[in-house]
Amino acid sequence: MLDYIIPYLTRTFAFDPNSPLLFTQFYFWGFFAVVFAIFSLVHKKLLLRNTFIFATSLFFYYKTSGSYVCILIFCVIANYLIGRLINWTKAKWLKKIWMILVVAIDLLVLCYYKYSYFFLDALYDFTGIELHVYNFFADASNQLFGTNSLVDQIILPVGISFFTFQAMSYCIDIYRGKIKPVKNILDFGFYLTFFPQLVAGPIVRADKFVPQLYKPYFLPRRAFGMAVFWILNGLAKKIILSDYLATNFVDRVFDTPLLFTGFENLIALFSYSLQVYADFSGYTDIAIGVALLMGFRLPRNFNSPYKAKSPTEFWRRWHISLSTWWRDYLYIPLGGNRNATIGTFFWMGFLSLVAILLSGSMWVGIALGVFFLYIGILAYVKPESRKTITTNMNAMATQIVGGWWHGASWNFIIWGGLNGFGQVFNKLWVKRSATVRASIALGLFALSAILFKHYTIPICAITAVWFGVLFIGIYTSIIFRIFSDRPMKWVNTAWNVTLTFVFITFTRLFFRAGSNLDPAEANEVAWNTAKNMVHQMGTAWRFDSIIPIAQEHMNIILVFIAGMLIHWIPSRIKSRYRIMFASLPIPAMVAATAFIIFVIYQFMSADSCPFIYFQF
Repeated sequence: MLDYIIPYLTRTFAFDPNSPLLFTQFYFWGFFAVVFAIFSLVHKKLLLRNTFIFATSLFFYYKTSGSYVCILIFCVIANYLIGRLINWTKAKWLKKIWMILVVAIDLLVLCYYKYSYFFLDALYDFTGIELHVYNFFADASNQLFGTNSLVDQIILPVGISFFTFQAMSYCIDIYRGKIKPVKNILDFGFYLTFFPQLVAGPIVRADKFVPQLYKPYFLPRRAFGMAVFWILNGLAKKIILSDYLATNFVDRVFDTPLLFTGFENLIALFSYSLQVYADFSGYTDIAIGVALLMGFRLPRNFNSPYKAKSPTEFWRRWHISLSTWWRDYLYIPLGGNRNATIGTFFWMGFLSLVAILLSGSMWVGIALGVFFLYIGILAYVKPESRKTITTNMNAMATQIVGGWWHGASWNFIIWGGLNGFGQVFNKLWVKRSATVRASIALGLFALSAILFKHYTIPICAITAVWFGVLFIGIYTSIIFRIFSDRPMKWVNTAWNVTLTFVFITFTRLFFRAGSNLDPAEANEVAWNTAKNMVHQMGTAWRFDSIIPIAQEHMNIILVFIAGMLIHWIPSRIKSRYRIMFASLPIPAMVAATAFIIFVIYQFMSADSCPFIYFQF
């Protein structure tokens, strides 16, 4: 008997890098059943309850990241103690020093694990000095615990960006006087490590979550039903949409884009746009449901982002907890829509240097120099334009930093820059008359078409199609207004939603190409992937084969269409069927849940795909 039990317990409690705790595994739900059973026994004693969840969360992170749980414990201790010092200190200048210190500590931890390869590569490119990464944490672990971890390789700890950002916001808010520090380190550990949202968000603000630490457990009947609904909804998104699209088509195309036609690359790109949404929002839905079963409310992180009518609106709907974090702790301190600050010029200069180093081209530096010279002359000649310029500079800096946050590769910089450019361009675009917009679109279409015809530049074929469609849409609207005064509200909404979705989808080309890669090889491999896909979509089209290809991949196309139609269902209808499910009698809810789980797991592949945002 012991020969069976001891190995089983060893496997259960030991870290296995090939079997992390994932929401899509039965193992996780067995783990949660045990946790919830113990939670139901201790929930009335708040300190004991919070301590238990803190310990459970550390175990959860250990099962996900092994000895990297020590980093999480360090962040808990450092931010708790310095947060207390910030609150205890009376002198404002000393408060600020403590705040800067804790932010520096959090950023150093984050940068060491996330950007070591980038900074050492930049040092080599800039000075010729060649250094190699050294994992001091692995070395210490080897000496203390007798492990054999590699010291010449740095592996990114799961979710490090999320819990460091959450820790920083806690200390900054104490400094700003928005919140008071928590009562003890066990409560703070619970807040920072709460396992449903620990490794992929949402990023929880202390002023919204900490008060819940001291409230007794309360779960109304309908809230229980809503929690079950969110869990099932998240599992369906992850397994039926995200994993199915990834394993059956998207991953194969992105791995070898040159083996597929331009049409297949296009299908893969649009499918990935749905995949990444279903994956990330699916994780959030499950996290919200699991937390709600335990009596805790997590913030909404997605609000049907593909219903957005502009790039700016998209970022108000996508990953809301991170978008608002950037707004409150970067965009507004930079000056927001008021003015420029030293931080504005620092970040624009720093990010320009990053762009030059990553590109390795002096032409990028020359282009940026000319651009900033033009902006400076414009601000000098037209003082009334300065506010618009500085607002756009702050928005652009925020988006590029956001791109860089996802990964230190050229592709993520491009992705962030494109999103910033999209926001700035859209704000300027909508202020122009329809005639001016049509003229610009026609001119850019002609320029793209000429460049493609004479030089066969693939990206020019894509931009020619984009500006051609844009011109046709604007010109059609002008003609319609000549003959009719009736508003076309729903047509305009559909048009703007479609344009925004297509734009966001094409920026995702650079996002996906830089994902799932070791930092040491991300730049070269990711850039080649993006370049090859652009080449195929810009040149490798056989129009006589579109119908056969569509028939061959009909399952993928139908899943994509079904996912988008569900996404575009009006919010009021979605709210109704959520409430209907949550209000079902318990026997009916159990039967419906069993049936839904049965359907969901018919789509499950042999190897579960990890959640995409675990790598960030």
